[in-house]
Amino acid sequence: MRGGGHVAAVTDASFDLAAGECLALVGESGCGKSVLASALLGLLPGNAETAGSAVLYGTGADEDIDLLTAGERTLARTVRGRRVALVPQSPAAHLTPVRTIRAQLAETLRELRGTPRRELRAATEAAAERAAFPLGHLDRHPHQLSGGLAQRAATAMALIGDAPLLLADEPTTGLDRDLVERTADELRRCADDGRALLMITHDLAAAERIADRVAVMYAGRVVELADAASYFGGTGPRHPYARSLLDALPERAFTPIPGMPPELGDLPAGCAFAPRCERATGRCGTPPPFDGRIACHHPEEPGRA
Repeated sequence: MRGGGHVAAVTDASFDLAAGECLALVGESGCGKSVLASALLGLLPGNAETAGSAVLYGTGADEDIDLLTAGERTLARTVRGRRVALVPQSPAAHLTPVRTIRAQLAETLRELRGTPRRELRAATEAAAERAAFPLGHLDRHPHQLSGGLAQRAATAMALIGDAPLLLADEPTTGLDRDLVERTADELRRCADDGRALLMITHDLAAAERIADRVAVMYAGRVVELADAASYFGGTGPRHPYARSLLDALPERAFTPIPGMPPELGDLPAGCAFAPRCERATGRCGTPPPFDGRIACHHPEEPGRA
């Protein structure tokens, strides 16, 4: 940052994602979810630095590739849209403002599928319908669309290439509940067809509908990784923050989490959630290690309601 300071937006994030699986990445705004997705596609700003590895394993003729070390030429020509697709959090910033949605969908079809010109109109409309984008709006420009329509247009473009890995960053933003469920179900079908889906969302109801596993982020770290069935039902989350996220839902306890998330540039010593946690003790002054399932000194015991 200016002045020579550093902010760790994502730290020690470690997980795998299999073909045919949906992993929901959840947490409050500013915890690093979207930064993680941007890192995987090489879309971070110029002052950002990455370390570690993010290996996308190849199938068929595709080779394994480390997304964090791949060059821009490789990412642009062989990864984005083809092997990794993105449903962006801010679709208006990813749509070309001077071209209609029809033209942008048609261009994507030509580039990723090689669709011949005589088939483009039908293929464009089929791509739009797949994301519940109304055909009557295809000849409009992005500035003429509502936020929800822009989101569906961006989703339609992301689905065209049938990439083996789909990153969906808040794909249900601006949609009413019926469209949320339809969009979530379409994303789930991508996983059921054998693709891997990383769904970044605040919408826990949508995550519960389609996720196989849930990763909970707080202040740039993954603090719990659990099967969706046990997270949303059964024993429930074990990390106090993950449990508090569920308790804040209106259909559950409707209890707000006290306090505010910390600034990533001014994290407390030890566990970042300790200042908001009723279970915190002096032991929480040291950072809890992540063992592949949870990072907490005082987790809820398994089987406890």
